[in-house]
Amino acid sequence: MDNMVDQNKVNLVVEFGKGGKAGTNSKGYELPLLLFAGFRTLIDRLHSELARQGHPDLRPAYGFALQAIAAPGGGHPTASEVGRRLGVSKQAAGKTVDRLVVLGYAERTDDPADARRKTIRLTPHGADALARSAAVFDELRAEWAMALGTKQLSQVEDGLRTVVAADSFRLDAASWFGAM
Repeated sequence: MDNMVDQNKVNLVVEFGKGGKAGTNSKGYELPLLLFAGFRTLIDRLHSELARQGHPDLRPAYGFALQAIAAPGGGHPTASEVGRRLGVSKQAAGKTVDRLVVLGYAERTDDPADARRKTIRLTPHGADALARSAAVFDELRAEWAMALGTKQLSQVEDGLRTVVAADSFRLDAASWFGAM
């Protein structure tokens, strides 16, 4: 079977920026694409800079896992708890934690309260990666403020806070995209 494109159908990704269906001005589909493209732009720039700063093996999925490990008030989680925070299986979380351990970003330690439990914590290398990520995100936000204007960027952020329910923010984007 040939992989052919029906010339009568509009490819919304390829036709990005040209409006919706033929004969309409609908651009509703562009909002999620623009949001994703903005997200992707920030994340790609972040990881390029992190690689330059000594973290070449750090991947977006690992960043989500590092955030889940270091969650404020979260103590030192087990792999199962990391999985719950990310919305992935214990096995997927364990595999990601294993990779973070090999790369030197995290370590497994015995739980002092229960020797059967292994908890996960960041190493200094992992903490450095998160600190550098925060600094790079601040720089990227400043670039966006220069491009859009501080007021417009603040309006975009405020608008997104309005439409995104506070309790719906989760770190499981990696699992949503099937990355873990």
